Formats: sequence, C-alpha cells, structure tokens
Amino acid sequence: MNATFNVELFNRSPLLVAPYLLGSVISRDSDEGRVSVRITEVEAYLGVGEDPGAHAHRGKTRRNSTLFGPPAHLYVYFTYGMHHCANVVCQPDGTASGLLLRGGEVVEGIELARSRRGPRVSDRNLARGPGCLTVAMGIDLADNGSDLSKLPFALNVTGDTSDYLSGPRTGINGPGGTEEYLFRFWIPNEPTVSAYKRHPKLARPIA
Repeated sequence: MNATFNVELFNRSPLLVAPYLLGSVISRDSDEGRVSVRITEVEAYLGVGEDPGAHAHRGKTRRNSTLFGPPAHLYVYFTYGMHHCANVVCQPDGTASGLLLRGGEVVEGIELARSRRGPRVSDRNLARGPGCLTVAMGIDLADNGSDLSKLPFALNVTGDTSDYLSGPRTGINGPGGTEEYLFRFWIPNEPTVSAYKRHPKLARPIA
C-alpha cells in the first residue's frame, strides 16, 4: 500500500488539483525495475458538457469509463494509432474529469527509461510529452483503471503550489484549445516541459 497522499486531494476539480500535482513524483514498478518521474506539466480536462476538449464532454463511453470512476486512478488511452496517454482521475466517483500527465523529469530508473525510449534520447526528453512519459514509465492500456495508491504505482504528492504557470492546452482543435481554457499547468523554466503547439486548424485570437 502506498500512503504518500490523501485520496481526498483528488476528490476535487482538476483545476484545483493541478498545482499540487506539479513537482510530485509518480513511480511504476515492473519486472525490469522502477521508473520514477517528477511531474512538471499537466493539462486539466473537465466533465460532461463542461469542456469541449475533454473525452467525457459528450458522455460516458466504453473508452472513457475510467474517467467516471473513483479519483486517484489512472485513465490510459491510445491515440493517433501510436501513443498512450495517462491521466489522473479527479472528482467524486461518477463525475468525469482528470489531469493529463504531459511532461516530467525521470528521477529514478533513468537507464531503464532510456532503454525504452532509445539510446540517443537525452535526459531532458525521456519523459517530455505525454507519449514519451508513458513509454519511459512502461505505461500502456493494461494500466487503465490502476489505483495510484497501490503497486505497481506509487505517487508522492508534494503539496507545494507556490510556483507554476498556466496557459492554453497544446494541440487541441476547436474551442477547447483556445485562450478560454487556460487548463495547461507547468513549472516555469523547467526544460522537461513539452513545447506548446497550437493546433493548425485553430484560429488565432484577434488582437
């Protein structure tokens, strides 16, 4: 049992949880060893009818059902036919929302992470971006629904919200990617934060 955080922390809106998750360390054990990542960037996604950029916006499906489950569990999905993305579920059971783990610094198991990501990948880029983070940690669809308070996962929440920035989410088309939704949170001056990419179909704001 991993008792490094109180599940009630995640029983709230991801917009409130996000700053607490920054700087926290998430770990995953496997037969190969442990990889731990200090979280440096997250994106919040709200629930049904609240957030046009969220998987749960139009309701519950087989794919997104984990988002409607208990908080502090992992919602993992496969996207673009090549990437797994991992989200920490927030809010009470039955209310969908979560935090996408967008980027982080590998602080334990760096050689194992590199063996998964490739020998030429720099330390900075091992877990920089949501698809890179899951590969480095060995996370895939089999981890969907995992309780973060139990092995093979561990989550050490720092609770320090003193230093962070927020802005539009990256790569999201439509209203959910606009300045109306400043739902991306990151640690400033942190090299492992992924680069912001405005979706090519998203209209630029009028000055």
